[in-house]
Amino acid sequence: MATYGSEQLTALADPSRRAIVEALRSGPRAVGELAATLPISRPAVSQHLKVLKEAGLVTDRAEGTKRLYRLRPDGIAALRAYLDRMWSDALSSFARQAESTAESEGSEQP
Repeated sequence: MATYGSEQLTALADPSRRAIVEALRSGPRAVGELAATLPISRPAVSQHLKVLKEAGLVTDRAEGTKRLYRLRPDGIAALRAYLDRMWSDALSSFARQAESTAESEGSEQP
């Protein structure tokens, strides 16, 4: 079962897509600009951008004959919220387990 956030994580599993996201941190860029900084072709960059767009991590707009891509703040915020929930749940689970272990070890002492 997919949860909100897992689609974004899947999209970021690819190192080329992570590199694209990193490049877009500095602002909007066209496909050609991105391709010039990556060891992949322009068509490959376009395909990666399509996946990132479908995952809600980037958005685009036309500017003249180019399409400029930028990070989508709502998508990045949703991914962060998902990771924060996972981390919080993991820490809570760890704390419960540590308390349970401490209690059982304390009851075993004479």
